[in-house]
Amino acid sequence: KVLTLNAVRTLWGPRCCPPRVSKRCRFPAFLALPTGMGITTVTAARILKGQLQNRTGEETIMNMDTFPYVGLVKVYAVDFQIPDSAATATAYLCGVKANLNTVGLSAAGRNGACRSQKGNEVTSILKWAKDAGKSVGIVTTTRVQHATPAAAYAHSASRKWYCDTDMPAAAKAQGCRDIAAQLLSNTDIDVIIGGGRKYMTPKGTRDPEYPLDPSARGRRSDGRNLISEWQHTKGGKVARYVWNRTDFDAVDPATTDYLLALFEPGDLRYELERDLSMDPPLSDTTEKAIRILQKNPKGFFLLVEGGRIDQGHHASRASMALHETVELDNAVGRALELTGDGDTLTMVTADHSHSFTFNGFPFRGNSILGRRPSLRLDMMPYTTLMYGNGPGHKIVNNKRPDIRGVDTESKDYIQQAAVPTESETHGGEDVAVLARGPMAHLFHGVQEQSYIPHALAFAACIGDDQSHCETTPPIPRSSAPTSPAAWLIAVLVPVLQNLLR
Repeated sequence: KVLTLNAVRTLWGPRCCPPRVSKRCRFPAFLALPTGMGITTVTAARILKGQLQNRTGEETIMNMDTFPYVGLVKVYAVDFQIPDSAATATAYLCGVKANLNTVGLSAAGRNGACRSQKGNEVTSILKWAKDAGKSVGIVTTTRVQHATPAAAYAHSASRKWYCDTDMPAAAKAQGCRDIAAQLLSNTDIDVIIGGGRKYMTPKGTRDPEYPLDPSARGRRSDGRNLISEWQHTKGGKVARYVWNRTDFDAVDPATTDYLLALFEPGDLRYELERDLSMDPPLSDTTEKAIRILQKNPKGFFLLVEGGRIDQGHHASRASMALHETVELDNAVGRALELTGDGDTLTMVTADHSHSFTFNGFPFRGNSILGRRPSLRLDMMPYTTLMYGNGPGHKIVNNKRPDIRGVDTESKDYIQQAAVPTESETHGGEDVAVLARGPMAHLFHGVQEQSYIPHALAFAACIGDDQSHCETTPPIPRSSAPTSPAAWLIAVLVPVLQNLLR
């Protein structure tokens, strides 16, 4: 951690606050995390967004494309060359590389080994922000107990311990707690929005939206109703729990202190399959979270995850993944409308990529979900988007399927893949990090993924190391550009004055 903070200190430049940052320079931070969004996904989603607006697509400028500072981060885990979302979330939220499948633990924590948790817990930037008096929130399109949001508040030797029923008896006997229970006990989170109702209620509890669906019923074996417990712990505050869009839309951010919104028993539906009357889009949930959190004069930290991008890729359903990415970009745009570059650091990055390829020589404006027009050596067409592995590998009579009569733009179409796997896998190449706002220049070059939360904390003056922060207001500075000569004089005059004393 010390080495990482020292690395941050070397990146000061003339466009930031003075080297000793005043508390008046502290600001909100908005972190958008499109899970599984590699560079190929960014490019393909950009084209899709334009084509949805009846343009050729390639020239489209997404909201995240407007971020002036861009870098790359290395995503490997401690024990695996290609990571999962748990290890990467621990890196970009807690600041340490971790082992596969572990959440909120250092590399001393081992996958599935409860005993390895004790003493190896690491806290996240969300907790650092809360400890500094800021409001904090999590918005996701997955269950709120999933790997990415879990790393913000939980410590678990297994990302799959969503509720106590998912845990082995030995782990429970050794004192480990499930992730859903830790959502209530570890950090006082102001806004929690996503899915995951069934992990919060006793086994057999009927779901309010799907009362006849056994798979949607409560799964907890300990008899606890965590939703009720959450409501009871907010005495004296205006705390709202909602599970549908009507109640969600009725929540007044101006009078709401806490919000728990769980729209599905598990993960939320894909954007293309979302019930418009029941579930709000990610852009709306992001707006509601910001309006609640930004009332705090000390600022806020908000994590927004487009988690179903990753799941669309795993299913090799490119249309699903790309529409999820477009909606994530819409959420970024909504956040930019509600905040300002002068006081809010906004960052977009991914946890990892996928074995997703953008290939061939399609004509300009060709549907990004379409086919390449010419045939190849096997006299069969192929789609512009494909996967290195996945459920789309199909060989019939030693040939690929003929897709000339297939609607490859359908949300249900499964892209062809080179290698057969039940679920498509992650990719291991670097992913982009994009930033704008105060101190955004800290995010450039090639960095370790674990660098991210330390840079955010350094910029916002939160966390353990605040030696660069001051309590006195900074000297007012003109907004006019400073010439090199004036800057040099400003630096040299104090030095000469000290020498002449």
